Amino acid sequence: MNQRPTIAFARFSAPRKGSVFVLSADEGGLSDAANACDPGKTLERAFPVAEFTGKFAGVVEVLAPEATSLDRLVAIGAGKVSGLDDYAWLKLGGTIAASLRKSADVAVVLDLVGASPSGKDAASLAAGILLRSYAFDKYKTRKDKDEGKAEAKKPVKITIQTADPAAAKKAFTDAEAVIDGVLLARDLVNEPANVLGPVEFAARAKELEALGVKVEILAEKEMKKLGMGSLLGVAQGSPRGARMAIMQWNGGKPKDSPVAFVGKGVTFDTGGNSMKPASGMEDMKGDMGGAAAVIGLMHALAARKAKANIVGIIGLVENAVDGHAQRPGDIVTSMSGQTIEVLNTDAEGRLVLADALWYCSDRFQPKFMVNLATLTGAIMVALGQHYAGLFSNNDDLAEKLTAAGQATQERLWRMPLGTEYDKLIDSKNADMKNIGGRYGGAIIAAQFLQRFVKDTPWAHLDIAGTAMGSPSNEINQSWGSGFGVRLLDRLVRDNYEQ
Repeated sequence: MNQRPTIAFARFSAPRKGSVFVLSADEGGLSDAANACDPGKTLERAFPVAEFTGKFAGVVEVLAPEATSLDRLVAIGAGKVSGLDDYAWLKLGGTIAASLRKSADVAVVLDLVGASPSGKDAASLAAGILLRSYAFDKYKTRKDKDEGKAEAKKPVKITIQTADPAAAKKAFTDAEAVIDGVLLARDLVNEPANVLGPVEFAARAKELEALGVKVEILAEKEMKKLGMGSLLGVAQGSPRGARMAIMQWNGGKPKDSPVAFVGKGVTFDTGGNSMKPASGMEDMKGDMGGAAAVIGLMHALAARKAKANIVGIIGLVENAVDGHAQRPGDIVTSMSGQTIEVLNTDAEGRLVLADALWYCSDRFQPKFMVNLATLTGAIMVALGQHYAGLFSNNDDLAEKLTAAGQATQERLWRMPLGTEYDKLIDSKNADMKNIGGRYGGAIIAAQFLQRFVKDTPWAHLDIAGTAMGSPSNEINQSWGSGFGVRLLDRLVRDNYEQ
């Protein structure tokens, strides 16, 4: 299993062993604290040869001088000091993690010419190291060539030297809670579907009780009694029963209305009778990326003891094919009482969310609801894989989400809603159908969901291109990205904590 680095913070001192990482700003050279690690200036002499100028995320390394017990010296370019925001520090941490190699002991000298990074900066750097160090390798069996035993590699010990280690440690406690939520979401998305079905997924939600989250699990019997025919119709082709997990974190004032997050949790999607092509179907183990993000978010908020009342709801099903599976043309009745003609069984995520959103709004009457779903390939055609689609009935909520996306670089692009699109899902045989025409597929899906939110301020995030198989970057090399956890934690932190 991938070993997570251990992080510690300390005051500046010349390291005695291991690898040393120092930072260099654009044309700023090295600080006094950095030069103290390299009295012979071996590293600085290598800068011209390596054409290293301190450009952001540039890297140059040298073997440490013979007179020391260090393994090597590495300089990381920090770019312009004025451009170092939270996300830049995350990326610098990721750059360091990518250069660790087989180091056992590492010192990072967090100091720059003309700038003294804060404790928060140090915490963000450490968070970036953890994010980049993640690897999902639990199913890889590695044998020691000599003894035939599994390798027991010790985690890398990383000490970040900073001017105020106490402040860094305090800030990291908060940041690590969020990172743990991201890594939890990545784990869930990466798990194979034979291991993680609806029942197992619900059990993972139940584990949040250890952090003080109140968790209820609804089984099929309870959902049937509530009239959730839309969600249950998706699940009826699988022998693995559907579940709904309701998670509550009450960190705000007792009578304060909660904010709510709802996730699509299709643990595997064959497309049902409207079956997907075989090529690439294995990726449909990740069709629960929205639910994974909600669990990761609830973990983050509870672990850092967010001062807000939060509800997280995830609808968990497997969309499989057997003699009981839903057929194109079937008509189901949702919890809202509205009927739906299911013309395409592969447009199933919206059917799951329809009942989850209605239940959330009806029971909790939240200030707002945000749902996350790997909902449509159409959003990837529109936006690629660097932005998630944002649909909303409330401009204020949309603006706050967009700002949180810019701050975390989990970016959103607002897409339209309108009556012209809504009428495309009117049905001759029921109140609505679950697909429209050929064009505007992501918008049609959002219009469908809007029919189940009443007057509640609501936003739908279509994360099909960003939650799984998204481009790798400085802080993520995993197929499952954990997209949405940092974004929504920032939304709550900036706007809804007391």
